[in-house]
Amino acid sequence: MKAGGALVQSADPREAAAHAVEQATRALGDTPPALAVLFASAHFLAVADDLLAAITSALGPVPLIGCVGQAVAGGAREIESGPAVSLWLGAGLGPVETFAMEYIRTPSGGAYGGYLFPSDPSDPSGPSDPSDPSGPSDPSGPSGPQGAHLLIADPYTFPVDALLTHLNDKSPGAVVMGGMASAASAPRQSRLFLDHRVLSAGAVGVHLPNAEVHPLVAQGCRPIGDAYIITRAEGSLIHELGGRPPLTRLREMAAALPTRDQELLAQGLQLGVVIDEYQAEPGQGDFLIRGVVGADPDSGAIAVGDQIQVGQTVQFHVRDAQSADEDLRRALDRESEALGGRRPAGALLFTCNGRGSQLFDEPDHDAGLIAATLGDIPLAGFFCAGELGPVGGQNFLHTFTASIALFPGPAQEAGPA
Repeated sequence: MKAGGALVQSADPREAAAHAVEQATRALGDTPPALAVLFASAHFLAVADDLLAAITSALGPVPLIGCVGQAVAGGAREIESGPAVSLWLGAGLGPVETFAMEYIRTPSGGAYGGYLFPSDPSDPSGPSDPSDPSGPSDPSGPSGPQGAHLLIADPYTFPVDALLTHLNDKSPGAVVMGGMASAASAPRQSRLFLDHRVLSAGAVGVHLPNAEVHPLVAQGCRPIGDAYIITRAEGSLIHELGGRPPLTRLREMAAALPTRDQELLAQGLQLGVVIDEYQAEPGQGDFLIRGVVGADPDSGAIAVGDQIQVGQTVQFHVRDAQSADEDLRRALDRESEALGGRRPAGALLFTCNGRGSQLFDEPDHDAGLIAATLGDIPLAGFFCAGELGPVGGQNFLHTFTASIALFPGPAQEAGPA
Protein backbone atom coordinates (compact mmCIF):
# COMPACT_ATOMS: atom_id res chain seq x y z
CA MET A 1 0.00 0.00 0.00
CA LYS A 2 1.23 3.50 -0.89
CA ALA A 3 -0.25 6.92 -0.22
CA GLY A 4 0.27 10.52 -1.20
CA GLY A 5 -1.14 13.69 0.27
CA ALA A 6 -1.33 17.41 -0.33
CA LEU A 7 -2.50 20.44 1.65
CA VAL A 8 -3.06 23.57 -0.44
CA GLN A 9 -4.05 26.95 0.97
CA SER A 10 -5.81 28.74 -1.86
CA ALA A 11 -9.32 30.13 -2.34
CA ASP A 12 -9.30 29.49 -6.08
CA PRO A 13 -10.82 26.04 -6.76
CA ARG A 14 -8.91 25.43 -9.99
CA GLU A 15 -5.58 26.57 -8.57
CA ALA A 16 -6.10 24.54 -5.40
CA ALA A 17 -7.06 21.45 -7.42
CA ALA A 18 -4.08 21.67 -9.76
CA HIS A 19 -1.55 22.02 -6.94
CA ALA A 20 -3.20 19.33 -4.79
CA VAL A 21 -3.26 16.73 -7.56
CA GLU A 22 0.30 17.50 -8.61
CA GLN A 23 1.66 17.19 -5.06
CA ALA A 24 -0.32 14.09 -4.09
CA THR A 25 0.44 12.14 -7.29
CA ARG A 26 4.13 13.00 -7.07
CA ALA A 27 4.39 10.94 -3.88
CA LEU A 28 2.96 7.88 -5.66
CA GLY A 29 5.47 8.02 -8.51
CA ASP A 30 4.40 5.74 -11.34
CA THR A 31 1.81 3.92 -9.21
CA PRO A 32 -1.74 4.89 -10.21
CA PRO A 33 -4.07 5.86 -7.34
CA ALA A 34 -6.95 3.52 -6.49
CA LEU A 35 -8.80 5.92 -4.17
CA ALA A 36 -8.97 9.68 -3.64
CA VAL A 37 -10.25 11.37 -0.47
CA LEU A 38 -10.94 15.10 -0.75
CA PHE A 39 -11.64 17.54 2.08
CA ALA A 40 -12.15 21.28 1.59
CA SER A 41 -12.72 24.07 4.10
CA ALA A 42 -16.03 25.89 4.44
CA HIS A 43 -14.80 28.57 2.04
CA PHE A 44 -15.55 26.12 -0.80
CA LEU A 45 -19.25 25.58 -0.02
CA ALA A 46 -20.38 27.80 -2.89
CA VAL A 47 -17.81 26.47 -5.37
CA ALA A 48 -17.74 22.78 -4.40
CA ASP A 49 -18.79 21.73 -7.91
CA ASP A 50 -15.95 23.74 -9.48
CA LEU A 51 -13.41 22.26 -7.06
CA LEU A 52 -14.50 18.66 -7.67
CA ALA A 53 -14.63 19.18 -11.45
CA ALA A 54 -11.08 20.50 -11.42
CA ILE A 55 -9.86 17.64 -9.20
CA THR A 56 -11.43 14.91 -11.33
CA SER A 57 -10.26 16.56 -14.56
CA ALA A 58 -6.65 16.57 -13.34
CA LEU A 59 -6.82 13.20 -11.61
CA GLY A 60 -8.84 11.16 -14.08
CA PRO A 61 -11.49 8.52 -13.28
CA VAL A 62 -10.39 7.59 -9.75
CA PRO A 63 -12.97 6.52 -7.11
CA LEU A 64 -13.37 9.51 -4.78
CA ILE A 65 -15.20 10.45 -1.58
CA GLY A 66 -15.01 13.50 0.68
CA CYS A 67 -16.81 16.62 1.80
CA VAL A 68 -16.63 20.31 2.60
CA GLY A 69 -15.94 20.67 6.32
CA GLN A 70 -15.59 23.45 8.83
CA ALA A 71 -11.80 23.08 8.68
CA VAL A 72 -9.28 20.60 7.30
CA ALA A 73 -6.04 18.84 8.17
CA GLY A 74 -3.17 17.75 5.96
CA GLY A 75 0.20 16.27 6.85
CA ALA A 76 1.11 17.59 10.30
CA ARG A 77 -1.03 20.72 10.00
CA GLU A 78 -4.59 21.75 10.84
CA ILE A 79 -6.02 24.76 8.98
CA GLU A 80 -8.85 26.17 11.09
CA SER A 81 -9.11 29.58 9.42
CA GLY A 82 -8.58 30.50 5.80
CA PRO A 83 -9.32 28.46 2.67
CA ALA A 84 -7.62 25.08 2.33
CA VAL A 85 -7.93 21.84 0.37
CA SER A 86 -6.59 18.48 1.59
CA LEU A 87 -6.26 15.62 -0.91
CA TRP A 88 -5.22 12.05 -0.09
CA LEU A 89 -4.49 9.33 -2.61
CA GLY A 90 -4.16 5.63 -1.84
CA ALA A 91 -2.77 2.86 -4.05
CA GLY A 92 -2.49 -0.88 -3.58
CA LEU A 93 -5.73 -1.09 -1.61
CA GLY A 94 -7.30 -3.95 -3.52
CA PRO A 95 -10.91 -3.59 -4.72
CA VAL A 96 -12.47 -0.15 -4.12
CA GLU A 97 -16.24 0.38 -4.16
CA THR A 98 -17.68 3.86 -3.63
CA PHE A 99 -21.36 4.31 -2.81
CA ALA A 100 -24.05 6.76 -1.78
CA MET A 101 -26.75 6.18 0.84
CA GLU A 102 -29.97 7.97 1.73
CA TYR A 103 -32.42 7.83 4.59
CA ILE A 104 -36.06 7.62 3.53
CA ARG A 105 -38.76 8.41 6.06
CA THR A 106 -41.65 5.94 6.06
CA PRO A 107 -44.94 5.64 7.98
CA SER A 108 -43.24 3.13 10.29
CA GLY A 109 -40.13 5.24 10.85
CA GLY A 110 -37.54 5.15 8.09
CA ALA A 111 -35.27 3.06 5.91
CA TYR A 112 -31.73 3.30 4.56
CA GLY A 113 -31.22 2.88 0.85
CA GLY A 114 -28.54 2.93 -1.81
CA TYR A 115 -26.10 0.35 -0.45
CA LEU A 116 -26.24 -3.10 1.11
CA PHE A 117 -23.47 -3.92 3.53
CA PRO A 118 -21.75 -7.24 2.74
CA SER A 119 -22.83 -10.36 4.53
CA ASP A 120 -20.86 -13.11 6.20
CA PRO A 121 -19.80 -15.46 3.35
CA SER A 122 -20.86 -18.40 5.54
CA ASP A 123 -24.35 -16.93 6.06
CA PRO A 124 -26.75 -18.07 3.30
CA SER A 125 -29.34 -15.41 4.14
CA GLY A 126 -27.59 -12.74 2.09
CA PRO A 127 -26.44 -9.15 2.55
CA SER A 128 -27.41 -6.88 5.39
CA ASP A 129 -30.24 -4.51 4.50
CA PRO A 130 -30.41 -1.76 7.15
CA SER A 131 -34.02 -1.06 6.21
CA ASP A 132 -34.84 -4.60 7.32
CA PRO A 133 -34.20 -5.10 11.05
CA SER A 134 -33.95 -8.85 10.53
CA GLY A 135 -31.39 -8.75 7.72
CA PRO A 136 -28.15 -10.43 8.91
CA SER A 137 -24.63 -9.48 7.91
CA ASP A 138 -21.12 -9.95 9.19
CA PRO A 139 -18.59 -7.79 7.32
CA SER A 140 -14.95 -8.76 8.04
CA GLY A 141 -11.38 -9.11 6.47
CA PRO A 142 -8.03 -7.66 7.56
CA SER A 143 -9.95 -4.86 9.30
CA GLY A 144 -12.95 -7.02 10.14
CA PRO A 145 -14.53 -10.00 8.36
CA GLN A 146 -15.27 -7.97 5.19
CA GLY A 147 -12.70 -5.17 5.34
CA ALA A 148 -13.35 -1.55 6.24
CA HIS A 149 -15.91 1.09 5.31
CA LEU A 150 -15.23 4.83 5.28
CA LEU A 151 -18.41 6.87 5.64
CA ILE A 152 -19.06 10.63 5.50
CA ALA A 153 -22.61 11.75 6.26
CA ASP A 154 -24.78 14.84 6.34
CA PRO A 155 -25.92 15.46 9.95
CA TYR A 156 -29.29 16.90 8.89
CA THR A 157 -30.57 14.14 6.61
CA PHE A 158 -28.76 10.95 7.62
CA PRO A 159 -29.22 9.55 11.17
CA VAL A 160 -26.02 7.54 11.18
CA ASP A 161 -26.31 6.31 14.77
CA ALA A 162 -29.28 4.07 13.90
CA LEU A 163 -27.33 2.59 10.99
CA LEU A 164 -24.37 1.83 13.26
CA THR A 165 -26.68 0.20 15.81
CA HIS A 166 -28.05 -2.02 13.06
CA LEU A 167 -24.55 -3.00 11.91
CA ASN A 168 -23.42 -3.73 15.46
CA ASP A 169 -26.37 -6.08 15.86
CA LYS A 170 -26.42 -7.72 12.43
CA SER A 171 -22.82 -7.31 11.23
CA PRO A 172 -20.48 -8.12 14.14
CA GLY A 173 -16.92 -7.30 13.20
CA ALA A 174 -17.79 -4.51 10.77
CA VAL A 175 -15.41 -1.54 10.86
CA VAL A 176 -16.85 1.88 10.00
CA MET A 177 -14.66 4.99 10.16
CA GLY A 178 -15.53 8.54 9.18
CA GLY A 179 -17.36 11.64 10.28
CA MET A 180 -20.29 14.00 9.89
CA ALA A 181 -19.92 16.93 7.50
CA SER A 182 -19.60 20.14 9.49
CA ALA A 183 -19.74 23.16 7.16
CA ALA A 184 -23.52 23.48 6.75
CA SER A 185 -25.85 25.41 9.05
CA ALA A 186 -29.12 24.09 7.57
CA PRO A 187 -30.44 21.04 5.67
CA ARG A 188 -29.37 20.65 2.03
CA GLN A 189 -26.36 22.93 2.54
CA SER A 190 -23.80 20.16 3.01
CA ARG A 191 -21.50 19.27 0.15
CA LEU A 192 -20.48 15.61 -0.09
CA PHE A 193 -18.12 14.38 -2.80
CA LEU A 194 -18.72 11.07 -4.58
CA ASP A 195 -16.61 10.31 -7.66
CA HIS A 196 -17.58 13.17 -10.05
CA ARG A 197 -20.77 14.22 -8.20
CA VAL A 198 -21.54 16.68 -5.41
CA LEU A 199 -24.42 15.67 -3.11
CA SER A 200 -26.25 17.80 -0.55
CA ALA A 201 -27.81 15.05 1.58
CA GLY A 202 -27.41 11.46 2.71
CA ALA A 203 -24.00 9.85 3.00
CA VAL A 204 -21.09 8.85 0.80
CA GLY A 205 -18.70 6.02 1.47
CA VAL A 206 -16.22 3.51 0.21
CA HIS A 207 -15.85 -0.20 0.91
CA LEU A 208 -12.30 -1.57 1.03
CA PRO A 209 -12.82 -5.34 1.39
CA ASN A 210 -9.15 -6.34 1.25
CA ALA A 211 -7.37 -3.29 2.62
CA GLU A 212 -5.66 -3.40 5.99
CA VAL A 213 -7.01 -0.51 8.04
CA HIS A 214 -6.23 -0.01 11.72
CA PRO A 215 -8.87 2.06 13.57
CA LEU A 216 -7.69 4.34 16.40
CA VAL A 217 -10.28 6.14 18.52
CA ALA A 218 -9.23 8.64 21.23
CA GLN A 219 -12.22 10.00 23.16
CA GLY A 220 -10.23 12.50 25.20
CA CYS A 221 -11.59 11.83 28.70
CA ARG A 222 -10.30 10.45 31.98
CA PRO A 223 -12.20 8.67 34.75
CA ILE A 224 -12.77 10.22 38.18
CA GLY A 225 -14.14 8.72 41.38
CA ASP A 226 -15.19 5.08 41.66
CA ALA A 227 -16.81 2.70 39.20
CA TYR A 228 -20.40 1.56 39.85
CA ILE A 229 -22.80 -1.09 38.59
CA ILE A 230 -26.06 0.19 37.12
CA THR A 231 -28.72 -1.41 39.30
CA ARG A 232 -31.82 0.33 37.92
CA ALA A 233 -32.26 1.97 34.52
CA GLU A 234 -34.80 2.57 31.79
CA GLY A 235 -33.77 3.53 28.25
CA SER A 236 -31.28 6.38 28.62
CA LEU A 237 -32.25 7.10 32.25
CA ILE A 238 -30.14 5.78 35.12
CA HIS A 239 -32.10 5.59 38.36
CA GLU A 240 -29.58 3.77 40.55
CA LEU A 241 -25.82 3.24 40.66
CA GLY A 242 -24.95 0.53 43.15
CA GLY A 243 -28.40 0.83 44.70
CA ARG A 244 -28.29 4.62 45.18
CA PRO A 245 -29.40 7.60 43.02
CA PRO A 246 -26.68 8.77 40.60
CA LEU A 247 -26.88 12.39 41.79
CA THR A 248 -26.19 11.22 45.34
CA ARG A 249 -23.13 9.32 44.11
CA LEU A 250 -22.06 12.36 42.10
CA ARG A 251 -22.33 14.80 44.99
CA GLU A 252 -20.34 12.53 47.30
CA MET A 253 -17.66 12.08 44.67
CA ALA A 254 -17.45 15.79 43.82
CA ALA A 255 -16.93 16.72 47.47
CA ALA A 256 -13.76 14.62 47.58
CA LEU A 257 -12.29 15.82 44.27
CA PRO A 258 -9.49 18.38 43.93
CA THR A 259 -10.56 21.88 42.92
CA ARG A 260 -9.48 21.49 39.29
CA ASP A 261 -11.62 18.39 38.78
CA GLN A 262 -14.59 20.11 40.43
CA GLU A 263 -14.23 22.92 37.90
CA LEU A 264 -14.14 20.42 35.04
CA LEU A 265 -17.30 18.75 36.38
CA ALA A 266 -19.07 22.10 36.23
CA GLN A 267 -18.02 22.53 32.59
CA GLY A 268 -19.47 19.20 31.45
CA LEU A 269 -19.97 15.75 32.92
CA GLN A 270 -19.37 12.56 30.95
CA LEU A 271 -20.18 8.95 31.75
CA GLY A 272 -17.95 6.10 30.68
CA VAL A 273 -19.37 2.64 30.07
CA VAL A 274 -16.80 -0.13 30.55
CA ILE A 275 -16.07 -1.86 27.24
CA ASP A 276 -14.68 -5.12 28.63
CA GLU A 277 -16.57 -6.23 31.74
CA TYR A 278 -13.91 -8.89 32.36
CA GLN A 279 -11.13 -6.32 32.73
CA ALA A 280 -9.99 -6.18 36.34
CA GLU A 281 -9.14 -2.48 36.60
CA PRO A 282 -10.35 -0.43 33.61
CA GLY A 283 -8.57 2.88 33.17
CA GLN A 284 -8.44 5.79 30.75
CA GLY A 285 -9.32 4.63 27.24
CA ASP A 286 -11.22 1.53 28.41
CA PHE A 287 -14.67 3.18 28.31
CA LEU A 288 -17.25 4.23 25.76
CA ILE A 289 -17.87 7.89 26.59
CA ARG A 290 -21.37 9.35 26.57
CA GLY A 291 -22.47 12.79 27.77
CA VAL A 292 -24.73 13.33 30.76
CA VAL A 293 -27.53 15.36 29.18
CA GLY A 294 -29.89 15.91 32.10
CA ALA A 295 -30.75 15.19 35.71
CA ASP A 296 -33.82 15.06 37.96
CA PRO A 297 -32.99 16.66 41.33
CA ASP A 298 -36.08 15.12 42.93
CA SER A 299 -35.40 11.48 42.09
CA GLY A 300 -31.63 11.78 41.65
CA ALA A 301 -31.76 10.13 38.21
CA ILE A 302 -29.56 11.20 35.31
CA ALA A 303 -30.04 10.96 31.55
CA VAL A 304 -27.20 10.06 29.20
CA GLY A 305 -26.88 10.26 25.44
CA ASP A 306 -27.34 6.56 24.75
CA GLN A 307 -29.34 3.51 25.75
CA ILE A 308 -28.17 2.03 29.07
CA GLN A 309 -28.61 -1.45 30.49
CA VAL A 310 -28.79 -2.78 34.03
CA GLY A 311 -25.57 -4.58 34.98
CA GLN A 312 -23.21 -2.35 33.04
CA THR A 313 -20.21 -0.90 34.86
CA VAL A 314 -19.88 2.87 34.55
CA GLN A 315 -17.67 5.63 35.88
CA PHE A 316 -17.93 9.42 35.69
CA HIS A 317 -15.42 11.18 33.43
CA VAL A 318 -14.15 14.69 32.75
CA ARG A 319 -12.61 16.14 29.61
CA ASP A 320 -9.84 18.71 29.26
CA ALA A 321 -6.87 19.36 26.99
CA GLN A 322 -4.45 17.34 29.11
CA SER A 323 -6.77 14.30 29.20
CA ALA A 324 -7.37 14.53 25.45
CA ASP A 325 -3.64 14.77 24.79
CA GLU A 326 -2.85 11.80 27.03
CA ASP A 327 -5.60 9.68 25.47
CA LEU A 328 -4.40 10.31 21.91
CA ARG A 329 -0.78 9.71 22.88
CA ARG A 330 -1.74 6.41 24.49
CA ALA A 331 -3.61 5.27 21.37
CA LEU A 332 -0.74 6.25 19.07
CA ASP A 333 1.90 4.65 21.28
CA ARG A 334 -0.06 1.39 21.36
CA GLU A 335 -0.38 1.46 17.59
CA SER A 336 3.31 2.21 17.11
CA GLU A 337 4.16 -0.79 19.26
CA ALA A 338 1.63 -2.99 17.44
CA LEU A 339 3.11 -2.06 14.07
CA GLY A 340 6.38 -3.65 15.18
CA GLY A 341 8.59 -1.38 13.11
CA ARG A 342 6.30 -1.14 10.09
CA ARG A 343 6.01 2.41 8.84
CA PRO A 344 2.42 3.55 8.24
CA ALA A 345 1.72 4.31 4.60
CA GLY A 346 -0.87 6.98 5.38
CA ALA A 347 -3.82 7.98 7.55
CA LEU A 348 -7.18 9.72 7.50
CA LEU A 349 -8.10 11.90 10.49
CA PHE A 350 -11.68 12.60 11.58
CA THR A 351 -11.41 15.01 14.50
CA CYS A 352 -14.13 16.88 16.35
CA ASN A 353 -14.71 20.56 15.61
CA GLY A 354 -14.62 21.01 19.39
CA ARG A 355 -10.96 19.98 19.44
CA GLY A 356 -8.24 21.96 17.65
CA SER A 357 -7.82 25.50 18.98
CA GLN A 358 -11.14 25.16 20.82
CA LEU A 359 -9.51 22.69 23.20
CA PHE A 360 -5.73 22.87 22.89
CA ASP A 361 -3.41 25.82 23.47
CA GLU A 362 -1.02 24.85 20.68
CA PRO A 363 -1.98 24.64 16.97
CA ASP A 364 -2.04 21.43 14.92
CA HIS A 365 -2.42 19.23 17.99
CA ASP A 366 -3.95 16.03 16.61
CA ALA A 367 -2.27 16.02 13.18
CA GLY A 368 1.02 17.13 14.70
CA LEU A 369 0.98 14.42 17.36
CA ILE A 370 0.28 11.77 14.73
CA ALA A 371 3.28 12.96 12.73
CA ALA A 372 5.50 13.14 15.80
CA THR A 373 4.59 9.60 16.88
CA LEU A 374 4.15 7.71 13.60
CA GLY A 375 6.29 9.78 11.25
CA ASP A 376 5.66 12.37 8.56
CA ILE A 377 3.10 10.25 6.69
CA PRO A 378 0.53 11.35 4.10
CA LEU A 379 -2.52 12.40 6.11
CA ALA A 380 -5.78 14.13 5.26
CA GLY A 381 -8.67 14.97 7.53
CA PHE A 382 -11.41 17.36 8.48
CA PHE A 383 -13.10 18.76 11.57
CA CYS A 384 -16.36 16.84 12.03
CA ALA A 385 -19.76 17.41 13.61
CA GLY A 386 -19.51 13.87 15.00
CA GLU A 387 -16.92 11.16 14.49
CA LEU A 388 -17.38 7.49 13.56
CA GLY A 389 -15.18 4.71 14.84
CA PRO A 390 -15.20 1.37 16.65
CA VAL A 391 -14.77 0.98 20.40
CA GLY A 392 -14.69 -2.49 21.88
CA GLY A 393 -15.45 -4.09 18.52
CA GLN A 394 -18.61 -2.05 17.87
CA ASN A 395 -19.13 1.12 15.84
CA PHE A 396 -20.35 4.34 17.45
CA LEU A 397 -20.99 7.99 16.75
CA HIS A 398 -18.72 10.05 19.03
CA THR A 399 -18.19 13.66 20.02
CA PHE A 400 -14.95 15.45 20.99
CA THR A 401 -13.07 12.45 19.58
CA ALA A 402 -10.14 11.91 17.23
CA SER A 403 -10.94 8.92 15.01
CA ILE A 404 -8.04 7.78 12.82
CA ALA A 405 -8.05 5.30 9.94
CA LEU A 406 -4.44 4.14 9.68
CA PHE A 407 -3.12 2.30 6.64
CA PRO A 408 0.00 0.26 7.55
CA GLY A 409 2.80 0.02 5.01
CA PRO A 410 4.39 -3.24 3.90
CA ALA A 411 6.07 -5.45 6.48
CA GLN A 412 9.81 -5.04 6.79
CA GLU A 413 11.69 -7.81 5.04
CA ALA A 414 13.85 -9.85 7.35
CA GLY A 415 17.57 -9.57 6.81
CA PRO A 416 19.97 -12.49 6.51
CA ALA A 417 20.31 -14.66 9.59
